[in-house]
Amino acid sequence: MAYHKVNADQRAQGHSPYLDNDELQATALELEWDMEKELEEPGFDHFRLDGAVQHHLGNSQSPDLDLEPIQPSSSPKGRFQRLQEDPDYISHYTRQAPKSNRWNFFQILKVFCTALILFIFGILIGYYARKKCPSPSPSQEPNNAHIYHEILKEIKAEHIQQIYRDLLQFPREDDVDIAMKILLQWRSQGLEDVQLVNYSVLLDLPGSSSNTVTLKNSGECFYPSGQQCNTETKTLHSRDLLYSYAAYSAKGTLEAELVDVQYGTVADLIRIQAITNVTKKIALLKLGQSPLLYKLSLLEDAGFGGVLLYVDPCDLPKTTDLTDKAFMVSLNGGGDPSTPGYASIDGSYRQNRLNLTTLLVQPISAVLAKKLISLPDNTVQKDRCIPLQWPASGKKIISLNIQSVTTYKTISNVIGYLKGAIFPDRYVIVGSHHNSLNTYSGQEWASSTAVITAFIQALTMKVKKGWRPDRTIVLCSWGGTLFGNIGSYEWAEDLKRVLQRNVVAYISLHNPVTGNSTLHPVASPSLQQLATESQSFQCVEKTRCPGSNVSSVQIQGDSDYFINHLGVPVTQFSYENIKTSENSSFLSEALFPVHTTKTEELDPSFSLHETIAKLTGQVTLQIANEPVLPFNALDIALEVQNSLKGDEVDIPQLLAVASRLRDTAELFQSDEMRPANDPKERAPIRVRMLNDVLQSLEKSFLIHRTPPGLYRQHKHLTKMKHATKKCQQQPPPLEKRKDYSGYKGVKEKEDS
Repeated sequence: MAYHKVNADQRAQGHSPYLDNDELQATALELEWDMEKELEEPGFDHFRLDGAVQHHLGNSQSPDLDLEPIQPSSSPKGRFQRLQEDPDYISHYTRQAPKSNRWNFFQILKVFCTALILFIFGILIGYYARKKCPSPSPSQEPNNAHIYHEILKEIKAEHIQQIYRDLLQFPREDDVDIAMKILLQWRSQGLEDVQLVNYSVLLDLPGSSSNTVTLKNSGECFYPSGQQCNTETKTLHSRDLLYSYAAYSAKGTLEAELVDVQYGTVADLIRIQAITNVTKKIALLKLGQSPLLYKLSLLEDAGFGGVLLYVDPCDLPKTTDLTDKAFMVSLNGGGDPSTPGYASIDGSYRQNRLNLTTLLVQPISAVLAKKLISLPDNTVQKDRCIPLQWPASGKKIISLNIQSVTTYKTISNVIGYLKGAIFPDRYVIVGSHHNSLNTYSGQEWASSTAVITAFIQALTMKVKKGWRPDRTIVLCSWGGTLFGNIGSYEWAEDLKRVLQRNVVAYISLHNPVTGNSTLHPVASPSLQQLATESQSFQCVEKTRCPGSNVSSVQIQGDSDYFINHLGVPVTQFSYENIKTSENSSFLSEALFPVHTTKTEELDPSFSLHETIAKLTGQVTLQIANEPVLPFNALDIALEVQNSLKGDEVDIPQLLAVASRLRDTAELFQSDEMRPANDPKERAPIRVRMLNDVLQSLEKSFLIHRTPPGLYRQHKHLTKMKHATKKCQQQPPPLEKRKDYSGYKGVKEKEDS
């Protein structure tokens, strides 16, 4: 019939897969069957009249009444449309409903009844299931403390001690071999996603013979430790003598007058320059009070040619005797010197930088410093230490000989991932370091690695039971730390864009136990409150708890890049013998030989290691699992205000900005943070917004081109910058003064 032809033609033209559907074809056949019944009814004449009218209007040129060209849009009126137009249609044309309609009615009724029964059955199942298994509370905070306790109780002193001893069994091998063994150890603990990341970097290693200091007046030759230059001494202490040097120092020999500059502060330099010409002379410099790289930059600008560096015995704790020990320092501000600012990967341009300063720098022991100053060995009188100082009269010419070798070596990082369940794109990094290239016989790396391995062991035991942190925990063991945090720098430079966006915090395990008298927690401003609370949490079961003494002095080690270049909050717990102060942190720049501070003598039971591991674990778990990041914005504002107190620069604009910052931080914590911490008002969008703001708070205080060795958060930064300007006796050229003043204004705004 004609309707069949029209339908078939339309399907053939479209070639649509939807039209070829079997269900659609069955519907079309049923429609055709109803149409045939329709044409057999008594009202067909009415149908033909309506169809004829439509066909005549749409095709006035053709006199024939042919249904073949009829399109679905102009199809004849069906019975439902006629029912609407003619109310008497039912009375005129009444007949029994088609069988198909009756069948459809029963089918619909059957489906409805089935759905109703399933719905009631589902309600019953849900009711009894809810009765047996109560739904979890909307907030997971009540269970978080219990989970933390279960994980941290698995960290035990005896486990850390065993891991430590196993690490020391490693033969003195290259960095790659030690890193591979750490990787296998982490995998054996259950950490599955672990990888080795290698970089080829430029290192400055000791030469074949030790550096020497010779007194020209008497012709006496000394090694850095203060011992006479002879074959016996060289044989007995060859390793310590070789590694008593300054990495990346200038090489060669310099004969010049020795000048005592004490701590090398700006005041010291002004005093010395007023007395004598310091050009190409050798400075006798004490370590401490400010970063070594900063002081060396001042000495280099002043015109010195060399530096003898030592630690004054009065600055060391009485429990430590290091007067006859020389040490190692690195003059590298961070990263591979041959690829400054970018990663050492294949294809990177490499610069030939044999040294990072024009100064010949040599660390010496306090014993040798006394000999050079011509002071008696005993400088302690009635329990009072007398600081070393050059006598009023006296002049000595010395010859300084420094030789070291720059070469490319491969350093390795071990990176492990514990993927987060809710926020896998947010990273909490825990970092330690391992021995590098057999260059220094320190054991601190084994202490650091043992602590992080014990924490990994506790984490993976909980993971095997089905637990996962909310945020991803990244566990790192860095290589090349002793040469300027090279491993962490290269890894972070390689992944800078990802880390800038995703890293939430960095928890450092750099040298966790260097003493046994004082717990020294250090944290960025936004993490100081969390560090304090973590100490209280770990002291619940102890009778003696440390006081709240969290400071924000700069942290040594691999956290450098994360603080200064990424603006990531950092915290670290460590045990020391030196009273917490601003100056003490700079003494740790000296790396003394291992036998002076044996770890097992400092902590025989490894209880201090256990405390550090649990404090570190507590902070890590809270940051990784709390719905709202446990950061404190107000502490940042208070740190800014405290940094401006007592400053010589009295700028009303800076003080006003600091005051507004504090008001804004208080408003943020009261109006935004408190509602978000209430589980009843914790909307996911609000929490995500708050976490993004909290994560980016410290990024707002990044400062470019800071003085060498200084962190952006250090409270002496502003004072040192302005003191340095005082030391500049010559003003800048007239044509540059306008640009400099503008730059000064921008930098002061950035600092605020």
